[in-house]
Amino acid sequence: MDRRKFLTGSMAAAGGAMLAGRDSAEAVLATQASVPGALPGAEIGGARFPDGFLWGTATAAYQVEGAWNEDGKGQSIWDRFTHTPGKVKGGTTGDVACDQYHLYAQDMALARRLNQKSYRFSISWPRIQPSGTGAPNMKGIDHYSRFLDAMLENGLRPFCTIYHWDLPQALEDKGGWPNRDLAGYYADYAAILAKHLGDRITIWAPFNMPWSVAYMGYGVGAFPPCRASFNDFLKAAHTLALAQAQALRSIKAASSKATVGSAYGMCPAYPKTDSEADRAAAARYHAMNNVFFLEAAMKGRYPKAFVGEPPLELMGFKPGDEKLLLAPLDWVGFHYYTRRVVSDASKVQAFGGGGFSGTEIEADPATGRDPYTRFRAEMPTEGPLTESGLEVWPRGIYDLVTQISREYDHPIIEITESGCGYLDAPYDKENGRVPDTRRIEWFRQELAELARAIADGARVRSFHAWSLIDNFEWANGHTERYGLIYVDYRDQKRTIKDSGLWYGKVAASNRLT
Repeated sequence: MDRRKFLTGSMAAAGGAMLAGRDSAEAVLATQASVPGALPGAEIGGARFPDGFLWGTATAAYQVEGAWNEDGKGQSIWDRFTHTPGKVKGGTTGDVACDQYHLYAQDMALARRLNQKSYRFSISWPRIQPSGTGAPNMKGIDHYSRFLDAMLENGLRPFCTIYHWDLPQALEDKGGWPNRDLAGYYADYAAILAKHLGDRITIWAPFNMPWSVAYMGYGVGAFPPCRASFNDFLKAAHTLALAQAQALRSIKAASSKATVGSAYGMCPAYPKTDSEADRAAAARYHAMNNVFFLEAAMKGRYPKAFVGEPPLELMGFKPGDEKLLLAPLDWVGFHYYTRRVVSDASKVQAFGGGGFSGTEIEADPATGRDPYTRFRAEMPTEGPLTESGLEVWPRGIYDLVTQISREYDHPIIEITESGCGYLDAPYDKENGRVPDTRRIEWFRQELAELARAIADGARVRSFHAWSLIDNFEWANGHTERYGLIYVDYRDQKRTIKDSGLWYGKVAASNRLT
């Protein structure tokens, strides 16, 4: 890249911030020394984003909506899970969450105040089809229709994730995602949404992190429905890949305006050593965790994620499935939070997933993940850790974006989620401000690396911060806060954090100073 172009004005911007008497915390962040995995502080100020870049935030229905049993909504697997004692830290549930079901107008106005142009949200399947099949619940359709109108009134592009983990419990009772029939049920659900809402939604992502749906729910049992069978994981993964493709076709049949992409969870994989075995293991990690479903959609085949041939029979693969899988995406979306260091486990006899850590299951360092992929994935601690326990490694987003650009012929990319967990709260001595300077620092460092990837030719058109508001963080309940806006769960009061105000300035100026 032309590094001089990228750095133009960086030193002047940093110095000018202090001379103009800007907030001292921001001035310090602009000039701080480099941390592992990040550009030097002085270089960050030179980052620029193109005109028309879409700044946004992301949420998920179960994490923010509440109203868990209102207006005809059916039970989801997350309702069942959180109502089971011992499953969620602090014993909380998503029954109320952020009450966005009732407060969406307020939240969309706050997004507009932060100069946002895109809002990634998800639709609750059991709110549309309480049992997962059949005629739609029109009260659910009407709610999302009003919600969409509020987004548009506030200048937001509605970005719809069709499924963000809350499977109707009735479909789990029929076997869940390992049951191939769910691909058809899901395509019917997607068609209902496109028919009723496709006049205003043009950006659709079938699944949020489908690998995690399959692995966490069916492979190791960390998430509902808490089944721990690698064979079930393989079957679920294949059903999800089929469902992804069938949904794309059903959406486009129902809405001529529709574009379909993805919202995959990805972590750049770095080999632990320079050995051929560790480099091959890192490649298998990338194939399994990052591009398994992307490769299926784009090329009608699974990538080389396994040692040896793919276990197609165990996956429930049938003749002709390669044609069903093929559904080239209009754009590619993925999340970034942190990185993984991967080593070979071909000679290891013991296999099994380890504990849950933030965004992904980690393998026990003493074992390999499974007998088919045969690798270990660890999160290093060279960089500092967030309060959610994830390593801060800004350079990872540059490496990931450029790798996906290279491997898939420079597609349009949407960063569908990225953020950090810190527990900063309103501070009385600052008149109720939330001075979360660590979150500002995290985003500054990461966004500088994203700008560098764009300068190097990556076609990135959006960035969605996780999250607009603090919310129910799955099995971690209310013990983590990722929002740009603080939520007091006792009375649902919203307070924009310093990071939210800063992000709003970035969205207005397309620069980090």
